[in-house]
Amino acid sequence: MSGGDMSGAARILVIDDEPQIHRFLRPALEAAGFAVTRAETAAEGLRLIAAQAPDLVLLDLGLPDLDGQEVLRRLRGFSAVPVIVLSAREREAEKIAALDNGADDYVEKPFALGELLARARAALRRVAVTPDPAEIIRAGGIEIDLARHEARRDGVPIALTRREFALLALLARHHGRVLTHRQMLTTLWGPAHAEDIAYLRVSVWQLRRKLGAGADRLLVNEPGIGYRLRDDDA
Repeated sequence: MSGGDMSGAARILVIDDEPQIHRFLRPALEAAGFAVTRAETAAEGLRLIAAQAPDLVLLDLGLPDLDGQEVLRRLRGFSAVPVIVLSAREREAEKIAALDNGADDYVEKPFALGELLARARAALRRVAVTPDPAEIIRAGGIEIDLARHEARRDGVPIALTRREFALLALLARHHGRVLTHRQMLTTLWGPAHAEDIAYLRVSVWQLRRKLGAGADRLLVNEPGIGYRLRDDDA
């Protein structure tokens, strides 16, 4: 069942089998200007994604009929809709698997509503504006010029190696989203180095040093999982 007449509002599908989550989330999301649809099973959620093409999915991993990880794998077979996982599972391996299976982000239960709304807005912005090769992406005073392979802080050029710029550009293209160690290593070093986390840690350390003051807050470490280039609203 979907929300009222909210023509033009971003449509969020909440897939969760806990009635209290729906009772909490629906009014909060609608008050924030979203149109909300609910599903309580994986089968219903997958059907609604195919039939209604929502703008964003909030997905619980612990569904009664199918594990959320399998839901992610199946929906990525036919949809690129951004997905934020809502999970009470605290194991890092579960979060990493969700991100590797196609989730855009995750929020642990119990979660703060403000954080969830910020993550939702960030995910929607990423799909609303597809990065153009000539686009300059801005985050925390840093400007990343993808076409010219240049980075500047407060207008001052930052001298980066090719590898450092590739790392920054990868994070910038997905700004606000968590990228796992495996995703980053595979993209930047190739599949043979998917487990060589030391390579990545050294490169991140070098990049933060060149980005200057506040770089730790801008280029956020998600312990045991990966990194995120902070979105100003997330």
